[in-house]
Amino acid sequence: MTEFVLVAGAWLGARAWDEVAAQLRGAGHGVHPVTLSGVSEKRGAAAAGQQTHVQDIVEEIERRDLCDVVLVGHSYAGIPVGQAAERIGDRLKHVVFVDACVPAHGESFVSAWWQGPAAMEAELAGNGGFWAPQTAAEFEGQGLTGEQISRLVSGSTPHPGASLSEPAVLAGPLGDLPTTYVKCLLDGPEPTEDVALLLKSERWRLVEMDTGHWPMFSEPAELARILLDEARD
Repeated sequence: MTEFVLVAGAWLGARAWDEVAAQLRGAGHGVHPVTLSGVSEKRGAAAAGQQTHVQDIVEEIERRDLCDVVLVGHSYAGIPVGQAAERIGDRLKHVVFVDACVPAHGESFVSAWWQGPAAMEAELAGNGGFWAPQTAAEFEGQGLTGEQISRLVSGSTPHPGASLSEPAVLAGPLGDLPTTYVKCLLDGPEPTEDVALLLKSERWRLVEMDTGHWPMFSEPAELARILLDEARD
């Protein structure tokens, strides 16, 4: 039995995985969605940093004494998930990044922001140290139904800015980890440059989904199928 540990991106908690988790459990696997400190039912901690999020993931795995772990990180959560994957050692079976950012030692989510660090820093400062959730209009064009967008909006809470600005800490090359990268094509047809470089590793492979950035909402059955493939490998 594989143990799936699922971590959603910014603003979202464990409930984001409900439909995917049901299918993984139905296939006989253990499923452990994680809510990171400062969001969803754990909201309110502006000082929750990135290393706090790494520890949230590691502690969930160690507390439950999980082995054969497929560790899944979506969007922002790829950054703490990549670091946690290093730290759980032989408990790790596979990493899956779902349209995710990947950690780089000494770099942060803010430092790699596509509009430049200053733009993200200003946004956080203007919102009391938090990253404000997206509006319904900002989810358009991502393969989501109106009902799915409503669920996303209602399930989103402000994300602690400290987790976005704190740098990642890696002990070794990320390309050494057994990894699948899931690229959601409606969010851009090509992986980012850092991911493209990592995909040259023999231990990384690319899977594409013809949907947007939130496949756990837009295509949960297909995402579950991809994750179950990793359990069989």
